[in-house]
Amino acid sequence: MAYPAPLEALVDAFARLPGVGRRTAERLALHILRDPGSRILGRAIETAVRDTMRCSICRNVCEDDPCEICSDPERDASRILVVEEPSHVESVERADVWPGRYHVLMGSYNPAEGGAVQHLGIGGLIERLNAGSRAGGEAIEEIVLGMDPDKEGEATLLLVLEAIESTGVEVRVTRLARGLPAGSGIEYLHKGVLEDAIEDRRPLRRR
Repeated sequence: MAYPAPLEALVDAFARLPGVGRRTAERLALHILRDPGSRILGRAIETAVRDTMRCSICRNVCEDDPCEICSDPERDASRILVVEEPSHVESVERADVWPGRYHVLMGSYNPAEGGAVQHLGIGGLIERLNAGSRAGGEAIEEIVLGMDPDKEGEATLLLVLEAIESTGVEVRVTRLARGLPAGSGIEYLHKGVLEDAIEDRRPLRRR
């Protein structure tokens, strides 16, 4: 017998989330019905949708526009770190290692799945670059491409790089260094990470 319509609608809603299949969606929906405390999820979703927005400059998720980072005069506006997701901004900020600003693409490009390029925030980055090249604009000296070291990240990096080069604006473009992460076994590393680690190997002794 099929689930009641309200429960089926909840299952369908969970199944729309990335990485959530039908079985997982069913377990999540049934858990919410069993545990009254889980029902705060609905209110949390409503609050998040109502009280957050996208920064008109960097496209990160924020409460006020422009976001706290873009409106901070202490941040180096001449350097932009381009990342795929807001969670990447959170990670870098938690590490306290980047003094510049950000640009969030809100996703990556997966050519194998026919992913659309339009949903990425590349156009906004180019607008910032062009605006900085005009008189009176905040000149951008460096753009750091901080995509994930996987196939989707590499495809996204190439798209962004091509878009930057097509502007003709003189700007330094770099990418995050990649190598062997501490605490991880070689057998678990992505091929691209191993390639970079071998290519950028350093001598231990001078001869």
